[in-house]
Amino acid sequence: QLVSQPIIGGTPPAPPLSSEIRHEKVEFPLNCSNLVNHTTVFEPKESSTNKTCPDYFRWIHQDLKQWKSSGITKDMIERGKPIADFRLVIVNGEAYVDRYIRSFQTRDLFTIWGILQLLRLYPGKVPDLDLLFYCGDNTVIMKSDYKGRYAALAPPVFHYCGEEAALDIVFPDWSFWGWVEVNIKPWEEQLRAIKKERERIKWEKREPYAYWKGNPTSPDRGDLLNCNVSDKHDWNARLYVQDWAKEIQEGFKHSKLEDQCTHSMTLLVNPKYYDFFSRSMMPMQHFWPIRNENKCRDLKFAVEWGNNHTDKAEAIGKAGSKFIEEALTMQNVYDYMFHLLNEYSKLLKFKPTIPPNARRLCSETTEQGLLKEFMVQSMVKSPSDKLPCALPPPFKPQAIQASLKAKDKIARQVETWETEYWKKLKA
Repeated sequence: QLVSQPIIGGTPPAPPLSSEIRHEKVEFPLNCSNLVNHTTVFEPKESSTNKTCPDYFRWIHQDLKQWKSSGITKDMIERGKPIADFRLVIVNGEAYVDRYIRSFQTRDLFTIWGILQLLRLYPGKVPDLDLLFYCGDNTVIMKSDYKGRYAALAPPVFHYCGEEAALDIVFPDWSFWGWVEVNIKPWEEQLRAIKKERERIKWEKREPYAYWKGNPTSPDRGDLLNCNVSDKHDWNARLYVQDWAKEIQEGFKHSKLEDQCTHSMTLLVNPKYYDFFSRSMMPMQHFWPIRNENKCRDLKFAVEWGNNHTDKAEAIGKAGSKFIEEALTMQNVYDYMFHLLNEYSKLLKFKPTIPPNARRLCSETTEQGLLKEFMVQSMVKSPSDKLPCALPPPFKPQAIQASLKAKDKIARQVETWETEYWKKLKA
């Protein structure tokens, strides 16, 4: 029987991570008032070699392409301030933040915390820079607003996701260091829990349905619920609304991420937005594509196909898990941040200076409860003893087009199979 299929739409929750980062036995102080200066340059072992980064790192060049010829001016930064949640400046290895608005939940707090950990992992290696960060859901810098003579005016704004129609610079989201409000642990801890729990029920013993549990906060998610089992239809889907207020009261007993389907073939509802890593994932290799406008019929066919091709369905599930576990290690997350910030800094046409209202940041935390627990769990304890992975060159334009064509061809093949399936049912 087919493994229960998790359905993902939009930005997935925290992804899985594998091996622990290896460190020298040099502990950082928790309190930044300590005399030990954690910004001292750390030189990696001479024997260390930097392997090439995963393929999705190539998108860094594409995301910064808008400013390649013009560079980034102070005026561009100033124009983007009304859009941003906060401004982050790094000068001489120290981070300073100027908060403009209160972000949703603790997104800004854990994003900033993650950047501080990058500075601890590679002390003295992150260059001076000045950037703006937006913590909302939708993209904000639209290509249509910056065409022709206005192209050089586009403000560079970092964000958790991007889309074809936007210029937002894609950065790892806050949940890699923990999502306190829904009890998603920091990535390394979360992956350990996922790996342990998935062994509890073997693949072939799981229920043969598409499975989704979440909060229907968008029209697409609301529409997905129409595919739930009813007296009239059974679309091979079992969909559940997550009551977060109840979960918070009951201590998150029924919403642990590791209790959801893992190592299963993911059914991905075609997303409008992409994460920093997801553009390099391929349909029918890492996931099964589901059309937004045809969810219910697509879901039913996907599950039927999987139940009749169990080996192939299992292979897709394992390939997706392998990509997440091996390409999205926390080391790679930090290396992606490092290279993105490094390439971004090369485009600056001005010398970053500390804004008058900015506050210096350090890894000392006065937070309590789960906030402090997640921060302590995700804290980088000592500098890396290795160089960051080597950034691969940009994609050639024809390579991007070839990849898009390949994805489209695979999607059309799946649609052809489905058309034949429904015709046979009617015959």
